[in-house]
Amino acid sequence: MTERLLEINGIDPVVFSGVKNEHIDFLKQHFPKIKIVFRGNQLKVFGESEILDEFEQKVDLILQHIQKFDRLDKETIEQILMSNQREYHDFVNSNEVIVHGVGGRLIKPQTPNQRKIVVSARKNDMIFLVGPAGTGKTFVSVALAVRALKNKEVKRIILTRPAVEAGENLGFLPGDLKEKLDPYLQPLYDALRAMIPYERLESHIEKGIIQIAPLAFMRGRTLDNAFVILDEAQNTTHNQMKMFLTRMGKNAKFIITGDPGQIDLPRKQVSGLKEALGILKPIKGIDIIHLSERDVVRHRLVKKIIAAYKTLD
Repeated sequence: MTERLLEINGIDPVVFSGVKNEHIDFLKQHFPKIKIVFRGNQLKVFGESEILDEFEQKVDLILQHIQKFDRLDKETIEQILMSNQREYHDFVNSNEVIVHGVGGRLIKPQTPNQRKIVVSARKNDMIFLVGPAGTGKTFVSVALAVRALKNKEVKRIILTRPAVEAGENLGFLPGDLKEKLDPYLQPLYDALRAMIPYERLESHIEKGIIQIAPLAFMRGRTLDNAFVILDEAQNTTHNQMKMFLTRMGKNAKFIITGDPGQIDLPRKQVSGLKEALGILKPIKGIDIIHLSERDVVRHRLVKKIIAAYKTLD
């Protein structure tokens, strides 16, 4: 058993410890094999040297974060604990704003892996984003598309997703075709509304500058001068995925998002996303980025729910 004494200098100890030592308690949960005692501005820890080395590195990153931003929350601590030193430094030192949203909202990558998406979009014309719900796959993709449109790098944005839902058939849903399809496309509308004022968004949709349509409507088209996003790609079939990928025209950028853990296709039906990830990986110009529960930017419980379900897989 080794003892180490870490000095918490140059910052408000309460910011580090949190209200009623909630941050210290959070660190104890993450490092159950070491004993942590925090008094005044001193952090005394007991444990095996190897674990103490890791703990000391993480505390150093936490202190750097407080010195830079003068604040700390559990989500930031969790992000630091789940990232290696280089990932966190790259992320925290990046002040890149993807796009200015409605009401002056600054839309930026919120995790190191989300920043990887932004970096990859500069280098690659086709990107697969694979990960669980709430990791920002769709939101970051739409932000990149809006930025490309604003910068006149493309002439149009095309957003699509397969109209598949477990246990339902479009033919049995009420309303005309648009009314039947809108629920499937709602997440794409939600993302756009956060980034483009309502009147301008409606105008772009009316003029075809922004197109939101089910995947079946992509057949036979050549998608050039466009930023194209295929959402919920885990629910594509072999034929649908091949059809979509071969729509790529000149000056086009494709982002394909999906969660292989939430496939709604009929049993024994091969997911076009899973198949594509296997056969396209070696192709230069195609990037595959895997996100995980550490990238979840929804309620903190979502991370725990995803981790719990992993035990069943």
